[in-house]
Amino acid sequence: MPPPAPARCDLAVVGAGIVGLAVARELARRYPRASLCVLEREQQPATHQTGHSSGVIHAGIYYRPGSLKARLCVDGARELYAYCAERAIEHERCGKLILATDETQLARLRELQRRGQANGVGELRWLEGAQIERVEPYARTLAALHSPSTGVVDFQDVARAYAKDIAEAGGVVACDCGVTAVDVRARSLRLSHARGQTEATHAIFCAGAWSDRLAVAAGADPDPRIVPFRGAYLRLVPERRHLVRSLIYPTPDPSLPFLGVHLTRHLDGDVLVGPTALIAGARDAYDLRRVRRHDLRDTLAWPGTWRMLRRFWPAGVSELRRSTSRAALVAAAARLVPALSIDDVEPHGGFAGVRAQALARDGRLLDDFSFSAGERALHVRNAPSPAATASLAIARHVCERAERAFGLTA
Repeated sequence: MPPPAPARCDLAVVGAGIVGLAVARELARRYPRASLCVLEREQQPATHQTGHSSGVIHAGIYYRPGSLKARLCVDGARELYAYCAERAIEHERCGKLILATDETQLARLRELQRRGQANGVGELRWLEGAQIERVEPYARTLAALHSPSTGVVDFQDVARAYAKDIAEAGGVVACDCGVTAVDVRARSLRLSHARGQTEATHAIFCAGAWSDRLAVAAGADPDPRIVPFRGAYLRLVPERRHLVRSLIYPTPDPSLPFLGVHLTRHLDGDVLVGPTALIAGARDAYDLRRVRRHDLRDTLAWPGTWRMLRRFWPAGVSELRRSTSRAALVAAAARLVPALSIDDVEPHGGFAGVRAQALARDGRLLDDFSFSAGERALHVRNAPSPAATASLAIARHVCERAERAFGLTA
């Protein structure tokens, strides 16, 4: 039985994904005398994006220099590796290759190298010919960018460690407490949830796929809105896992916040092929057939959805093909590793996650982390990948913002 949510607390965090737990952990460290509660809608923490991620610890290559993603990912990856080592959480710096498979991608790959170096990513190497074969013998490409500091971990293990830190500091992680209403009062916020009410002096909302709804409930601007994108993966059969030693990625389309179909080796030896990136009919559409009317209505009623679709419809058609055809998804991966065929993936037992992507009213897919402040509340409005990698650094950034917004003192 999960612990009950308190009727009153000084600080509340809404959402027990990896970002919410990291924020709560940082609050507990900074304000040990404050009472702290985390309210989670599911029966256990880390159920949604945290528990359905590819498990990659990103190095910070892709992000615009000077952006929050660039700074917090690089700092966060370094801190996360140290945290995993300190807590004996299994992880591996397996490295990653980003491939340029045709001439048109070479300039974009050079730009990624420039960005990574500007962001402070160490040990980036430009590889060609036999250099590539020594790292990934079955990859075929004109050139590649090698990032030895990219790694893998089970982010649910990390989240559980954060939750343990919170409990040891005297905080409460209360599950089955989905917040349904936010009442802004003169000196507090009243959070109505599935197990009653909790009155908090201040609250930080880290609600992932439901962040926009709770922000609006607390009086924030409805722009941006969360639009769910379902990412599906296939698994290589065990006898073909040798085709991938570490992580193999394509050079991404710079106009989209997605990294394209790639190959990811996990700690247990599993190799995933994917993901797709298809607008989903529900914010928890781990099954492609799952549709929730409220979620679908919110997506279709948002002007930004139609503006985005008009701009990116060719990419949308390609994603629809890959989402409905195993052969098309494998063909995309075979551009990186030509030895792959449809017979190399398991017929069943795939894996899917849902990315909570913030979409502006004007049709822009928000590429950077985004936050907003309200009366006694701070909202994490956009925290997709690499938020898990950056969780400790995001937590520090959020707490610093909270200190300024709320006037918190230790």
